Amino acid sequence: MLTALVDYDSGNLHSAQKAFERMAAEAGHGTIVVTSEPDVVAKADRIVLPGDGAFPACKRHLFEYTGLFEAIEEAVISGGKPFMGICVGMQMMASRGREYADTSGFGWIGGDVVKITPADPAFKVPHMGWNDLIIDAPHPVLDGVETGEHAYFVHSYHFVAADPAHRLAHVDYAGDITAIVGRDNMIGMQFHPEKSQRAGLHMIANFLDWAP
Repeated sequence: MLTALVDYDSGNLHSAQKAFERMAAEAGHGTIVVTSEPDVVAKADRIVLPGDGAFPACKRHLFEYTGLFEAIEEAVISGGKPFMGICVGMQMMASRGREYADTSGFGWIGGDVVKITPADPAFKVPHMGWNDLIIDAPHPVLDGVETGEHAYFVHSYHFVAADPAHRLAHVDYAGDITAIVGRDNMIGMQFHPEKSQRAGLHMIANFLDWAP
């Protein structure tokens, strides 16, 4: 089994690569490859799209790689291969991002990515650090992960799903903030699972074992 961790110059992949390699080795889940090659993505059995920074910049960088998004979309939407989006990689699954300028997303899960607006001004933006997950719906990637477990966040915008059924988990930061979205063969995490210790590594292991 081959898992492609997509590299499109939008984030430091070192931590993610190490975490995915560790969990793949522990459970015998094949090989992790970091790639920006459409042909490699097309051959992969599952795909991970990370992303750090601003939504418009991440999307622009991705589309600068000729054929890369098309290979991802063909594999995920037409081929039904398991997909995980991380941080801005998750946000780009939305219909639209509202950061700096309205920017169209992939449209895979309906909704907008909007600025976090805590009800209490003492809560600073960006939302940075550890927060407790609140599980909204069961999912195979969340098996063994319980409400109250910690995840590590660094972000100023979050995904507001058009269909509440697509929000799998959230956190409280003087208001609800989406933590995980998903449907069909796709899941997206606003936090960094590779930096989220036990819970994050457990979700990575579940993803590598997931057969939608």
